[in-house]
Amino acid sequence: MTSKQNCHYLLSSLSEYVDGDLSHELCLEIERHMANCEDCQIVINTLQKTVDLYHKNTDPPDIPAEVRDRLFQRLDLEEFLSK
Repeated sequence: MTSKQNCHYLLSSLSEYVDGDLSHELCLEIERHMANCEDCQIVINTLQKTVDLYHKNTDPPDIPAEVRDRLFQRLDLEEFLSK
């Protein structure tokens, strides 16, 4: 398997790895790969930090109603404006 194929194969299980839902053997395989692959280290570290930030900040942001309305209209989410 080429290096890029190996990266693709391992990163397909990335969410499960970060969530701790993989088998011990596959976790070890990913960790061995990451020891020599800086690109995969960056991807996994970034995802882990994103998940951590999400869990730390679960309160909805305080956005002024007019800003929220403009954003929803711009994103074509007008059906959610009445909520």
